[in-house]
Amino acid sequence: MKKICAVFMLLIIALPVFAQQKEQERVENAGQVMQEILNIPDDIPQNVIDKADCVVVLPSVIKFAFGFGGSYGRGVMTCRSGEDFKGPWGAPTMMALEGGSFGLQLGGQATDFVLLLMSPRSARSILSSKVKLGGEVSAAVGPVGRNASAETDVTLRAEILSYSRSRGLFAGISLAGSTLRPDNAANKKLYGRKISARDIVFNNEVVATASAKLLLAELNKKSPTNKSNS
Repeated sequence: MKKICAVFMLLIIALPVFAQQKEQERVENAGQVMQEILNIPDDIPQNVIDKADCVVVLPSVIKFAFGFGGSYGRGVMTCRSGEDFKGPWGAPTMMALEGGSFGLQLGGQATDFVLLLMSPRSARSILSSKVKLGGEVSAAVGPVGRNASAETDVTLRAEILSYSRSRGLFAGISLAGSTLRPDNAANKKLYGRKISARDIVFNNEVVATASAKLLLAELNKKSPTNKSNS
């Protein structure tokens, strides 16, 4: 009986630690994806990322994960700090991407998604609840290449610009019809206590974990200043 109790106690202690490690790995993977994408010669245009308020990174999403109800891609979202999104990139909040026809475009390969939130409204909406891309907030395929501009009609109207990387190829991709929401259960695992996405981003209630070091370093190096007019 004592052995059973001891094993039970070990499980109680070990499970939260294991859950936290899984979320830390997800944050680390997001940082690796961001570093690799920002080192691609024809990556996200500088004048596009400089106008983004937040970035969502979802590493290694698999096609079949979207073929059944309840399956989804998971990753992180980091925003520039401050109510006006003008400060340095801040502690990440965990996110989930669900549904949508884009799963048919993945070809069975692991695909990384990067979403740029181009307006304070889109950031505040997503931090509050589940949002349908192309519905509650406008979404468009992100421009690619050093000479691409954020000033085209499509990108000027879009609140979210979306990109994908699969089989080594990086390109804009449509995520219209999918939904994006805060994963507060994962936030609890990552930070060790119940905390909402809004509190992480707007109230600075947590310090970024060591697992976010690469992600934040790359973004602060690539785009230290928000150059949008909002």
